[in-house]
Amino acid sequence: MSDNLNNKIWLIGSGPMAVDYAKVLCAMNFPFSVIGRGETSAKAFYDKTGVEVITGGLEKALGKFAKPHSAIVSTGIDELASSAQLLMDYGVNKILLEKPGIAEPSEINSLVEKSKQTNSTVVLAYNRRFYASVRKAKEIIKQDGGVVSFNFEFTEWSHEIKNIKKSDIIMHHWFLGNSSHVVDLAFYLGGRPKEISSFVKGGIDWHPSSSVFAGAGISETGALFSYQANWEAPGRWSVEMLTSKHRLIFRPMEKLQIQKIGSVAIDMVADIDYTLDETYKPGLYLELNSFLKNDYTVFSTIQDQEKFMKQFYLEMAGYKQLENQ
Repeated sequence: MSDNLNNKIWLIGSGPMAVDYAKVLCAMNFPFSVIGRGETSAKAFYDKTGVEVITGGLEKALGKFAKPHSAIVSTGIDELASSAQLLMDYGVNKILLEKPGIAEPSEINSLVEKSKQTNSTVVLAYNRRFYASVRKAKEIIKQDGGVVSFNFEFTEWSHEIKNIKKSDIIMHHWFLGNSSHVVDLAFYLGGRPKEISSFVKGGIDWHPSSSVFAGAGISETGALFSYQANWEAPGRWSVEMLTSKHRLIFRPMEKLQIQKIGSVAIDMVADIDYTLDETYKPGLYLELNSFLKNDYTVFSTIQDQEKFMKQFYLEMAGYKQLENQ
């Protein structure tokens, strides 16, 4: 394994998300090597995948092996940005970086600057963009002439999240690390905000900046949109796209429901092949397939993420502006 490490893609991290990546790479028969940190997680990874992990961490591997042609960074959120920058400094200029790419807003500037200095392509693994349900929705939206309006909800289950053992940085920026999955999908389908007004209030121990969210605006495609979330009340993730003929409903996000104009009935869209999303972590197979083929059309880049952060994420979440903006 070690002698040919530079001929393989590197999978950085050996946690649950890395396991999901490994299952897809194995199914594709694509050569890869896993670089993890501790023995415990490495053993758990091997037990689930049958793939050995090179332990000791990324920095140790960088000093020992020639650079790979590309890498998947699937570490914990608080190590995403630093791992990506280490890889870019080492000459790895094609990186699939797990969402959201950063643990806190202040990390985005240096990450983008590093990608420019090293001429690196860094794309974010928002796998919901690759769902079978989303691909079908895009077909229907195109046939119908575009999205007229859309709405979404990113309520989080505070009663469960408060018991999660994560660093304060991750918990205090939960909107970025988790809720952005919903927001990214909504704006991917309906268009990025051209104008937006956002309101927040409240705050809870693990997310003191805000706990109730609402807002509205108009997207670059001309669609009106609204959103809300209340992390202190019941709710769930949801996205709805409205065309002149249909209401397309993602609730749950993995499946597509449809309501036709002139009807109150809401039905599942029947002609969708969910095989890949049911065999592997939803969206992951096509996401990884696109990355390996250098097809970045569906991806959000780290430069996109910087724009999103400055233009609407910080406002939507109630966070302070980026340092040195």
